[in-house]
Amino acid sequence: MITAWEIMTGEVVSTSPSCKVEEVTRVLYHHGISGLPVIDDEKHVIGMVTEADILGRQEGQETVKDIMSAPVCVVFQSTPLKEIAALLVEKRIKRVPVVREGRLVGIVSRADLVRVLASQRE
Repeated sequence: MITAWEIMTGEVVSTSPSCKVEEVTRVLYHHGISGLPVIDDEKHVIGMVTEADILGRQEGQETVKDIMSAPVCVVFQSTPLKEIAALLVEKRIKRVPVVREGRLVGIVSRADLVRVLASQRE
């Protein structure tokens, strides 16, 4: 059984709720990603910010806290791949943070799942 730990990206680009929207926009562009976790000082996941959040931004929304989606679905390192896939489909999300003891340790995206499926078929 393949778990989140085996397929997750461990070095996660994240942001804080106080970060300016313009800065997060540059981070997404620079890293070639479409969303990232919002974490507090203890690395607890408190939200997600995506390209859609930025594009839907309203007048006066200046910080990540103003536009992020919360609460956030998370998985544990031991969560099986099938459960992660079902969660992404059911919730219509593209990525899910992986936590250990409530703290961010990785992220699993749809692309990670597709990569695993493709490698199994080869």
